[in-house]
Amino acid sequence: MTTQRLVRLVTSVLIVSILLPIILSLWLAHRQANDLFNQEMDGYADRILARTQRVKDQVRTALNEINRFKGEPCSLEHLRQLQKVSYIHQYIQGIFYLDNAVKPCELLRNTLSQKVPNSEFVTPGGYRVWLTSRYDLQTNDNMIAVSRGKYMVMIDPDSMIDVLPHPAYPLHAAIISTRNHRVIASNYAIDPDIWQNALHTFQPVIEHNGVVYKQQLLPPVGGILLTWSTTNPIDNSWYHQLLFWLPVGLVLSALASFLMLRILRQLQSSHYRILDAIKAGEITVHYQPIVALKSGRIIGAEALARWQQPDGHWLPPDMFIPLAEQTGVITQLTEHIVSSVFSEMGRWLAQHPEQHISINIAATDLYSSTLPALMSQQCARWGVEPSQIAIELTERVLVSPEKALPVLQSYRQAGHPIYIDDFGVGYSSLSYLQELEVDTLKIDKCFVDTLACNPVTAHIIEIAKSLNLSMVAEGIESECQRDWLVAHGVQSGQGWLYSPSLPKKAFMAWAQENRRQTDAER
Repeated sequence: MTTQRLVRLVTSVLIVSILLPIILSLWLAHRQANDLFNQEMDGYADRILARTQRVKDQVRTALNEINRFKGEPCSLEHLRQLQKVSYIHQYIQGIFYLDNAVKPCELLRNTLSQKVPNSEFVTPGGYRVWLTSRYDLQTNDNMIAVSRGKYMVMIDPDSMIDVLPHPAYPLHAAIISTRNHRVIASNYAIDPDIWQNALHTFQPVIEHNGVVYKQQLLPPVGGILLTWSTTNPIDNSWYHQLLFWLPVGLVLSALASFLMLRILRQLQSSHYRILDAIKAGEITVHYQPIVALKSGRIIGAEALARWQQPDGHWLPPDMFIPLAEQTGVITQLTEHIVSSVFSEMGRWLAQHPEQHISINIAATDLYSSTLPALMSQQCARWGVEPSQIAIELTERVLVSPEKALPVLQSYRQAGHPIYIDDFGVGYSSLSYLQELEVDTLKIDKCFVDTLACNPVTAHIIEIAKSLNLSMVAEGIESECQRDWLVAHGVQSGQGWLYSPSLPKKAFMAWAQENRRQTDAER
């Protein structure tokens, strides 16, 4: 990705970072308003359910108490007991003795009209429940009758929904029979058309013409609890919530904009940051040993760039190397790596002519007129043979072999071995290797990690053998991997099984200890 495209991408992210927190704050305000509305509706329904349960408990208790009366029916004692039980239970409107055979009890008998058709049912506990439309006072109000044994109690269904809602939320409730869809009790007029056309089937939640309806089953009374409210409270609450969330969104938007602007400025100045890091010596070289797999003896190393940040952490090369390519300073960086390798390891290489160091170069470096001269000059200065400095190229950046071939030939003529790195993950082909005339093939770590199950690895090895190329396996982390590679003819490798990349002094100490151990094993 070019710097220009990267800047456009960051600019797009900047615009999103400005708008997204504001949009999110609007959404959160609306979501919070909806949540509060639903909480109030659910809380209101829960309070009605709790009231319904209390009424049910009082009915059961009253019937159990009066059925325990053992005295003479219709006596003064019996009458007082009926009055007492009715009085101490808040939601009991009246208690009646049902034994019609007793003549003196006529005044205590129920004078209700006939039961509402299809309203009677028996609860699992054995209580008979039905709906009647008239009470002793000759009113037409709905009443619920519950009987067990020889007694019946009357309750006003309105008492089950007589619960005050939150003053800011105009909530309403109704109890509707599940048998004939008759409204048993309601604290607010419900449109019959809405009930018959929109709510005739049980649905937990439905919104119709700006009104939210919620339904819950009430098995104890054979009905449905219907609660409803207009959505106006949501709009009113949304404005209040917006007073909180919008400032938060604006603050987050400003903060995100500030951070993205900083990133944008940093991206735009990456060219100078990398150049400054090169001049200040912040970008250093670490060396990962390369060993002969059969003997484990060191035969060289790969030079790897490392950039330590001011806070102490190391910036991965896969972050700043592409950035250097995008900002056009990759050649300066490569020349810095080459100079650092010779200044740190030139004397060591001259003292150990059997060792070599491979240096990665980018595709852009192939067209540098100064890099070949720098290598030739440094080799002569330190007394290092050109064969000790290998040129390592990543295969996926060599998209044009016809342009790369003359440059690689000039390096080979000067005595530098040519390595192809990460083979198999880019533009792999047999003719590709033949055209480039390389010396060594490096097997990428992704193939080493899957030796047992990836047939491509064995195929790559056979390609290298057919072209008489030496092989270096990367990312070796276990003895099993090493043994498999040795068995398949891979000559050398590198990885954490032997050593991670090391700074100059640590690498030299490791190399000395490695030679001592391998000499002793011989």
